[in-house]
Parts: sequence; C-alpha cells; structure tokens
Amino acid sequence: MIIERLEVGAFGENCYILGCKSTKEGVIIDPGDEIDRILKKLDAVQLQTKYILVTHAHLDHIKELKAIQEKINVPTLMNKKDEFLLENLPAQASAFGLSCSGIPKIDRYIHEGDTVQFGNIKFNVLETPGHSPGSVTFYTTDCAFVGDVLFSGSIGRTDLPGGNYDVLIDSIKRKLFPLGDKLQIFPGHGPSTNISIEKTTNPFLIQD
Repeated sequence: MIIERLEVGAFGENCYILGCKSTKEGVIIDPGDEIDRILKKLDAVQLQTKYILVTHAHLDHIKELKAIQEKINVPTLMNKKDEFLLENLPAQASAFGLSCSGIPKIDRYIHEGDTVQFGNIKFNVLETPGHSPGSVTFYTTDCAFVGDVLFSGSIGRTDLPGGNYDVLIDSIKRKLFPLGDKLQIFPGHGPSTNISIEKTTNPFLIQD
C-alpha cells in the first residue's frame, strides 16, 4: 500500500493519502487543512481518489474539508455520531480565532462492520469512541488509521464535547488491542507506533 503522510495546519494534523500500488486507486484520510499541498501530493503520486475518509469531526481534521470536496468530487464517509461536531464546525473554528471553508457534505455514514475498498485494499471500520462519540478506526490486517484515539506515548484528549476518558480507554483496550501486537498505528498527530509498544510503554495503557 502507498502511504503518504502530510502534517497540515496549525494543529499539526496528519492527513494521509493512501493508494493501491497495482490499481492506483486511493483514499484521503482527514484532509483538514493546506488543501493545495494535499492536491499537489495527489498529483505527484498519481492516484485516482475514490473516497475521502473522516476519522472524526474535530476542527483540525475537517476545517478545509469542504474546500477539497469542491476540487475532488468523490464520496465523503464519516460516522453519524459526530454529526453535531460537523454542524458546529464554524463555531469550533471561531473558538480558536480561525475560519473554515464551510460545513462539508457527508455522502455516506459508516458504522462498525462496514468495509471500504479501493483497488485491492479493503479497510474494515471499527467504532472507537471516547475522543469523540463518532471516532472511527480504519484498519487492515497490518495497519490502522486511528485518528486521535491513540498516539505514540499518549491518548486522545477527552475534555472536548462528547469526550469520555473511560470510553476511550475501553475503545483502545477492547477494540484496538485485540487486532494484534504487530499492528502498525497511524495516528492523527505525531509519528506512527504499534500496539506492542503502546501496551508496554504508554503511561495511560500499561497493563497491571
């Protein structure tokens, strides 16, 4: 799988461009900001974008989503439980003294057990709430794109509307851990990691 990571915007959010090497079909995960950079990278890797995938609807992950939708006419997929955050996007931006390109359109709401296929690659969808009610993880047998659920050495914040610490820890331990110690984790901020490292070194998750 082709994996390109771009750190975008004032919050250093990770936007991922993923592609199937054999078919050149691809997806974009969380194109939150710096749309020109994202489009330039898309041109460079020469992928045909099939979907835009949203891990959750916090400002840094969707601030300029509407702008890229106007450039790339492909379906956008998100979990419906974050719809209230989507609808409050201008207020989210205003709270940080920022603007946004408007409220984006969601073409399909996705739920646990759904799959998303591009080329020969199939993502499974897990609902992993806690950071936000509608946070989802997109995963294959060897990697997962988790949004702000889990980071290298940390976890997502739970003090924003809809956040819940106990629910977040449960999502990580009950949903992500069973996917296997070797599972590569690609988070919404910072470097990649894996389940084994986080089980043994993450201060929020070290097993008793």
